[in-house]
Amino acid sequence: MADEPLVLGIETSCDETGVGIVHGTTLLADAIASSVDTHARFGGVVPEIASRAHLEAMVPTIERALKTAGVSAKDLDGIAVTAGPGLAGALLVGVSAAKAYAYALGKPLYGVNHLASHICVDQLEHGRLPEPTMALLVSGGHSSLLLSTDITSDVRPMGATIDDAAGEAFDKIARVLDLGFPGGPVIDRLAREGDPEAIHFPRGLSSAKDPAYDFSFSGLKTAVARWIEAKKAAGEEVPVRDVAASFQEAVVDVLTRKAVRACKDEGVDHLMIGGGVAANSRLRALAQERCERAGIRLRVPRPGLCTDNGAMVAALGSEMVARGRAASDLELSADSSLPVTDPHVPGAHAHGHSHDHVHEVSKENLYS
Repeated sequence: MADEPLVLGIETSCDETGVGIVHGTTLLADAIASSVDTHARFGGVVPEIASRAHLEAMVPTIERALKTAGVSAKDLDGIAVTAGPGLAGALLVGVSAAKAYAYALGKPLYGVNHLASHICVDQLEHGRLPEPTMALLVSGGHSSLLLSTDITSDVRPMGATIDDAAGEAFDKIARVLDLGFPGGPVIDRLAREGDPEAIHFPRGLSSAKDPAYDFSFSGLKTAVARWIEAKKAAGEEVPVRDVAASFQEAVVDVLTRKAVRACKDEGVDHLMIGGGVAANSRLRALAQERCERAGIRLRVPRPGLCTDNGAMVAALGSEMVARGRAASDLELSADSSLPVTDPHVPGAHAHGHSHDHVHEVSKENLYS
C-alpha cells in the first residue's frame, strides 16, 4: 500500500462541506460540515447561504480531516475537488480552496465530476469496481442511469429524469404532508409503518412506448398532492404512513425496474446504487430482491457514503493519480452543468503543454 496515492478530496456542490482523505482505496478521514439545518426553515437549499457556510467551514474541515487521517498536508500526492455539476457559488468555494492548497503545497490538482465520484466511492467499501458497472444515482439533484467502463475516462449516460429528481420528489411530498426538510429520511421512517399497497400511485414512463431508461416523478408528485387535497377537502384524515409507503413504493419500483432492465440489456452483471436516496431502506431492499432474481450483484455503499461527502471525491482523485490521468490547470473553473461524460477536467498540459510551475512553488511555503 506504500506506493498507493494519498489524496485529499473537497466536495461543495450543495449544502455539505465534505473533506475526505484516501490512501489508494482505503478511507482515512471523512469530515463533513453540513448547513442543512440553516436551510430547513426555508424548505430547501438557499444557494447564497450554502456558499457562505462552505466559506466558513472549509479550513476547519480540512484541518479536521488531516488530523483524523494522521497525515500532514505536505504528504499528499494530490488535491481533488468537485468541479461540477452543482450550485455554481457553492462549487466556486471548493474549487478556489483546492486551487489555493494545490498551489501552496505544489501538488497536482484534479477537478472531478460529482456523479462519477458518487460511483467511485463504492471502492472504499467493497473494493475495486468491476468494469463495466451499471450505476443508478439518485439524489435531490439527480436521477441517472450510467454505464461506467472506466471511472476516470468513460462514463456513459443511459437515462435520466426528465423533470424532478427522486430526492426532490421526496422533499416536495414531505412538504405537502408537513413533515419538514429534508423529506427522504422522515418518509422512509414513516413508510415502514404504512401499507405500500394502500394507494396505487402512477409509475412514470412505464409503458412500452416510453423511453426505457428515463425517469419522471413530476406526475407522481402531482397525483400524491391531489390525493391528499381530496382527502382534506372531504374532511377526512390523511393516512400519512400509508401515503408515505405508497409514494415511496411508486418511486423505488420504477428506479429498480429500469436499473435491472438496463443491466440485462447491456449484459452487465454489477449494479451500483449511489446518491442520497440510496440511503432509503426500501430502495435497498427492493433492489437486492430484484438483482438476486436477475443474477446481478448489487453494490450499495453505507448510507454515510451515499450522501454528498469528500471521501467520494478523494476516491476518484486517487483513481486519477493511480491511472496517470492528467492533472487540471490552476485555471480550473467550476462548471454547474458539467456533463457526466467528463469524469474529470484535464488541464492544457493533457494536450502537450507543461505546467511544472505548479510543483515549483512548493520550495517556500507555509506547509514545507
